[in-house]
Amino acid sequence: MTSTVSRLLIGLRTKVLRRQEHQRFVSCLTALYSCRWRRSERSDVRPGSCCCSKVEGASFALIVAAFCLTLVFLYFWGRAENDYNDFDWFNFENLGFWFPWSVVLLVVAAIFFSYISVLTLLAVCLLSEAQKLHLHWSHKVGILVTLTFSVAATAVLSDLWGEEWTTLLLSLQVSAPYLHVGGVFVMTSLAWPVALHVCRMTCRVRKGLILALYLAFLFALYLVPLGLYSPCIREKRTLGPAPALIGHRGAPMLAPENTLMSFEKAVEAGSDGLETDVTISFDGVPFLMHDRTLRRTTNVHEVFPNRTTSPAAMFTWSELQSLNAGSWFLSHDPFGSAALLEEEERRRAGNQSVCSLRAFLQLAAWTHKLVIFDLYQPPRGHPYRHSWIQRTLEVVHESTIESSQVLWLPSELRSLVQETDPELQQTSGSRLPLEELQRNNISKVNLRYSSMSAELTSEYAAANISTNLYVVSQAWLYSLAWCCGVHSVTTNAPQLLRTMSSPLFLMSPDEYNLMWILTDLISSVLIFVIFSFHRWRERELSFCSASEMTTDGGGVYFEFKTEMGDIWSISRSQKMSGPVTVTDQTTKNQIFSG
Repeated sequence: MTSTVSRLLIGLRTKVLRRQEHQRFVSCLTALYSCRWRRSERSDVRPGSCCCSKVEGASFALIVAAFCLTLVFLYFWGRAENDYNDFDWFNFENLGFWFPWSVVLLVVAAIFFSYISVLTLLAVCLLSEAQKLHLHWSHKVGILVTLTFSVAATAVLSDLWGEEWTTLLLSLQVSAPYLHVGGVFVMTSLAWPVALHVCRMTCRVRKGLILALYLAFLFALYLVPLGLYSPCIREKRTLGPAPALIGHRGAPMLAPENTLMSFEKAVEAGSDGLETDVTISFDGVPFLMHDRTLRRTTNVHEVFPNRTTSPAAMFTWSELQSLNAGSWFLSHDPFGSAALLEEEERRRAGNQSVCSLRAFLQLAAWTHKLVIFDLYQPPRGHPYRHSWIQRTLEVVHESTIESSQVLWLPSELRSLVQETDPELQQTSGSRLPLEELQRNNISKVNLRYSSMSAELTSEYAAANISTNLYVVSQAWLYSLAWCCGVHSVTTNAPQLLRTMSSPLFLMSPDEYNLMWILTDLISSVLIFVIFSFHRWRERELSFCSASEMTTDGGGVYFEFKTEMGDIWSISRSQKMSGPVTVTDQTTKNQIFSG
């Protein structure tokens, strides 16, 4: 019994010491990485030698750099989905034609990231198998193209749309705890190839540098949660009510923006308020239009081909009524949702006309919804350029809506507006000091979501001033606003956000601490085991290759080569006067046998 257990243990030790052959696996990896499809030769790294030449080392460094940059850009652009519609229409205004550039950019970034991720994985696997790296020239070109794309796209977006980096910082407040877990997992996985090469190196300086760099990055990653802040890490009982929803130009995912159908859809979706943009026609009729011109949301190029670039305010109301304000929604499909509409709704959406402020206010009065609107001053030469505020107030008072339902946003002539109608809810579109807001009787602030701050919201709430953020259409961003205590948000997707019963990523401090500690603890134990295993294995291999032993029972030790070093095997062959070196393949595959 004892001899059987001993033989099993010896056999297990031999299998652990012997480096397993993965010829087909390594050949496949080498073929993909080096493009050597006809002939794939093994190129094992000798103990203590470098894994690759300086050129290949530089190529591997470029792969890692490209991977990191592409990952950052892909994460950044993925989180910017909330503003894809603005990005596409920005390009429309500059290029003159519609194209979903945002989605194309996302797809291209995903393709480049997938490609560079495969190269990175291949390189790490080859290093784990102690293979030298020989990157094919075509892959080197691909790396340079990927790097160029990532750097160029990041630079251009930072210049044209730099405020989107704020979105990235906000996203870290909800996703950083999970990104930390993913980062620790990656670093733990890298422990195997790092430990393999560190334990085999003979140069102490190089070994110390690599080990110090790896451990420094690992420990920094372990301690990252100490600097993290997330308003969604809180006890559920301290969470306030969900922010009220204000339909941004109605429900633009379900109907053409700023049309009567769009606002009706927003009401059906459960919106608590409606948001729009108001312009004064040439003959004094306030109507709903966001853009300076009519070319994006109407067929002005068909009806008035010579006035496509003319300001919308320079058209009379009868001219505006002759335009179609819905067909563009079906042809451009800005949110990719038009195809989901039923046939009857598609016909209705394609026949929408420009909506007047009076009709908009009438709908809000019937449905008891709050309204908020931007008011644009007409251009020079317009008959109502200096009386636009008064004309708009006249229409508000002529409608059946209650003044308390109107969140008055225009800052011009605010004191006159307050004297004319003190029941209007004065709203500021700027982040002003608390004293100034109170002095101007402001009851609500309307800010871009990038201004989101739990401290600011609490400060305003203490002064009885509520906060509305625009435009919030993604679930994660709405969850963050909810956790920050925001009172309401303007959204393109009221039909989606209304279904949320609680914020995403919400967890208690105890749950977060447990996740953090367990992640770091399990990782540190695994890394310690991996490094200890490789250290023990290299010592045993060195001992076996430097020793020659015989057994008492006359058994003979046979030496045979492995990829990692020399180990010994016992064979019950006939007694021999001295140690015999076995070189044939049959004896090489023998293991400790009784």
